Amino acid sequence: MTSRKPDEQLARNSRLRLVRSRPLTAARGAVAARTRPAPRPPEGTPPPAELARQARAVLADAVRIARWAAVDRDPGAGPLTGQAQERAAAALNLAHDQVHASWDRARLAGLVELHDGAVRPGWRLQAWDRDDSAVLRGWVALFDAWSLVHPAPEDVEPAAVAEVVEAVPQVLVLLQLSAGPVTAPALLDLLQQRVAELHEERCEVPLDPDATGTEAAEPKPAAPVVPLPPLLDWALEGLAAVGALTLGEGQATLTPLGNWAVWVKLEQICVAAQSPAGNIEQSAEQMLRGCARLTPGPARAEYRAWLAPRTVGSAISELLSVARGEDALLRGLAFEALRVVGAPAESSVRAVAEDGSLRPYALLWLAEYEGADPEDAHEVLTREESTWLWMDTAAAVADHGESDLLVRHLDSAVQGNVPTLLREVRAVGHPRTVQVLVALAAAHPDPAVAKAVRRAAFQVHTGAS
Repeated sequence: MTSRKPDEQLARNSRLRLVRSRPLTAARGAVAARTRPAPRPPEGTPPPAELARQARAVLADAVRIARWAAVDRDPGAGPLTGQAQERAAAALNLAHDQVHASWDRARLAGLVELHDGAVRPGWRLQAWDRDDSAVLRGWVALFDAWSLVHPAPEDVEPAAVAEVVEAVPQVLVLLQLSAGPVTAPALLDLLQQRVAELHEERCEVPLDPDATGTEAAEPKPAAPVVPLPPLLDWALEGLAAVGALTLGEGQATLTPLGNWAVWVKLEQICVAAQSPAGNIEQSAEQMLRGCARLTPGPARAEYRAWLAPRTVGSAISELLSVARGEDALLRGLAFEALRVVGAPAESSVRAVAEDGSLRPYALLWLAEYEGADPEDAHEVLTREESTWLWMDTAAAVADHGESDLLVRHLDSAVQGNVPTLLREVRAVGHPRTVQVLVALAAAHPDPAVAKAVRRAAFQVHTGAS
């Protein structure tokens, strides 16, 4: 029997194959699609302003590090390593381990991004003091990445760790439904049941010798027994480290933030960007945010109304300025607005086609402007450009859409299976790769896909090959 590389084995798993890819125009539409109204949270849930205050407290040091690294330092400086950590510790009066931990959190929460080796502020950092929605999204990204924040015990097999990560949502649901402290034995009992279910779900049924006339297949050796109490302690400590729960003597309790986050996951919703009134008089950024929840027809009407009182040149410059920002949703919407501008925008769009983050959008715009069918325009993109656009659209969906939209967006990838997609996503180096993969792993209902995506997020985060 020949051996196969792990990626080849994964690709052969039908559960990790993607359905036939849809045109990228369909993926673009997922960003601008209207989302359903968010249901009201359970009674007793603090208002968003209070939840955001708590999230700001959890991420206070991460914000300080992010601002120092991306704003206060020399422009174009790289990640915090070596002497940069020494400088940060001295400038912010933090211990070295605090600098390392806070930098890690800043990256996972989307407060900073790396572009060509240079640290830049993420859009959440720019909106941190004025936008509670951005703060809560940043905290949810950290919550989803709890297993990266708190390293697992080194003496435990990675497969056992992955099983516990996969089982933790059920533990969180028990905590949420209990609406109060839950004892460690009760949590351990649930964890053991869930891990046993995972083993049973993955067990192959032996052949029936009476039905086949052959001997039954040799039973597979039982999975090694892994002591779950230390792994439960690790999971609870990791969730406590991101502010999702508090630990008492032999018990755990969800914090208001943790309770709200579990409810959000159960309802499969995200906080939607609010549409400001008076879009026509707003800046391009505010106008686009106001159009984010409109269907394409009304959105185009709003773009035309916004363009009417402005000079064409200034409007194009303002839209492209927004497109260069950190919010992927606004980047896509800016080019939708530029489609309404039409011919006067051609030279400006051609000029930005060499900008790495804007190139796929610009090439699609130009292809459609030159007469290509929107359903076929994606053919002008290279595989790498298509992957970058898929990742940028995924970032927009993760930030502004519902969890099931992110799962459905997986089907729009040009790759034929999940391992190939993950390998190529890592290669293009999109600055939001870790956050998007963590969000996708948290949202995907298939454990095999979620595990593969979570592993890729860990490898990108740690720089592993």
